Amino acid sequence: MIPDLTPAQYERLAILMEEAAEVIQIIGKIQRHGYESRHPDGGPTNREMLEKEIGHVNYAVNLLWMKAEIAQSSILFHRNLKEKMKGYLL
Repeated sequence: MIPDLTPAQYERLAILMEEAAEVIQIIGKIQRHGYESRHPDGGPTNREMLEKEIGHVNYAVNLLWMKAEIAQSSILFHRNLKEKMKGYLL
């Protein structure tokens, strides 16, 4: 049984989890092969795939915002805290 989650809430979280995993996968490919590498048979570059997958994560996050399952103000607050640390991240 899923504690305190409706089937729709569970599905929205599953979408976010899947998209986040795809971002992690493409980051691994970039670290191994570079941004401009692509499948030997052609297709998009790793950079283009990363952009696509980050867009999908953004969509999943927006779903959670729209359903008020997460607070945009809290996310922005934590993003701003992270931005203050940018000297350590660059």
